[in-house]
Amino acid sequence: MTTPAFWAGDAWLDAASDFIDAALRAHGRERTGPVTRARVRPWAALVEAPASGGRVWLKACCASTAFEVALYRQLEALVPARVLAPLGLDTERGWLVLPDGGTLLGHDCPGDVLATALERIAPYYAELQQTLMPHTAALLELGVSDMTPAVMPLRFEQALATARGFLERQDGAVDWRDYDAVAALASRFDAWCAALAESPGSPSLDHNDLHPWNIFATPAATESARFFDWGDSVLAHPFASLLVLLEMLRQTLDTHADDPRVLRVRDAYLEPFGALASRRELITTSALACRVAKAARVLTWQRAIGDEAPPDYAGIPFGKLLELLDEH
Repeated sequence: MTTPAFWAGDAWLDAASDFIDAALRAHGRERTGPVTRARVRPWAALVEAPASGGRVWLKACCASTAFEVALYRQLEALVPARVLAPLGLDTERGWLVLPDGGTLLGHDCPGDVLATALERIAPYYAELQQTLMPHTAALLELGVSDMTPAVMPLRFEQALATARGFLERQDGAVDWRDYDAVAALASRFDAWCAALAESPGSPSLDHNDLHPWNIFATPAATESARFFDWGDSVLAHPFASLLVLLEMLRQTLDTHADDPRVLRVRDAYLEPFGALASRRELITTSALACRVAKAARVLTWQRAIGDEAPPDYAGIPFGKLLELLDEH
């Protein structure tokens, strides 16, 4: 497995180019131009290349998110209509070659149009989760982190420890009062987890970063929506996926959490789960799942950036922890 520093080197780019070429040959295609770096982050590097039949992309994952490569193989087998079919996989190196997926839903999509599109797409994602529910053991074996309600009290302690380590490295330059306020939630958090464990809905894959820029679709063709960038995903209560999706929509619309456009997306997502419980109970469970999922987001961010995170990223897990103080 490589590191961000190595991803910036010529030797790595040459090896990535060779891997792309081999993946294309296996599909009767060839590269038609140079491989170029699109993005390098602590958790992954992304390169692109023109090719016969359309542009292709190679994603190189860091060690802690490399499970995404094997996960794609599982997703292709179980929900092929909702993900891109990989052109090449290397689980040892954490490399994944994907075809170009087309238009990102969030690209040049006005707020009201986006809300309507997400209302149509959300049930497809819920159905994907339902398909994956019988396969949770296999997902854990692939390396997907367990963030199910039963283990979330422990995850809360781990999230606190992550934040505490960050604060201690600040040499006294921060105020601990917000941290202490979150730590004081421990007994309440345990109660939320216990209630969520008894609520309707079996564990499934939570994308954990589901938003319009991780969905290939257009407002005119929502039925062919495909979901990608699964490196943050965890095993959790399925409704936890609403946390990022609804918050991102709220921010895009520059509105409040109870805006009818936001709530219609929530309700559309919950619709496929209607046989489990009443609408009121599903809504209550969705709020509970999102609240508990805030602690999971602390750890998925820490997993992505690592202990030697650059300054621009180091404080993000702590910021995510403080979201537990937000009651909405």
